[in-house]
Amino acid sequence: MAPQPLIRSKQTEKTINGNPTQVVCTEFSNYIFIVLTQYGKIGTLVSITPDTRSGEISLPMFSTRVLLGKDETLTHVYAKNVATFVSQESGNRPVLLGLSLKDNSAETMKNIKDMIKACQVW
Repeated sequence: MAPQPLIRSKQTEKTINGNPTQVVCTEFSNYIFIVLTQYGKIGTLVSITPDTRSGEISLPMFSTRVLLGKDETLTHVYAKNVATFVSQESGNRPVLLGLSLKDNSAETMKNIKDMIKACQVW
């Protein structure tokens, strides 16, 4: 029986609105690392950690912090949008997100979520 790799990773590519888009999902023991790029580089690096309000366990809250790159409002919105389903499906693990997109439309985000589901490693 072949041993399981310590770090699991999958990637996928698709053209969304004329932009080649790549998604790479990597599972570490304590983090999920996701790169969403239309430029071929990591771009802005955002840490997303799940928080729980006291008394409201079923209501997930997320803290976002830009570690590298431009700290813009839209970056936090995208990060929380991605983290909502990734973190919950992975057992509320923190997410490290590399975000480098040309197209910030809602349609792009929907397609990217489908791509993340296709290369899910958790």
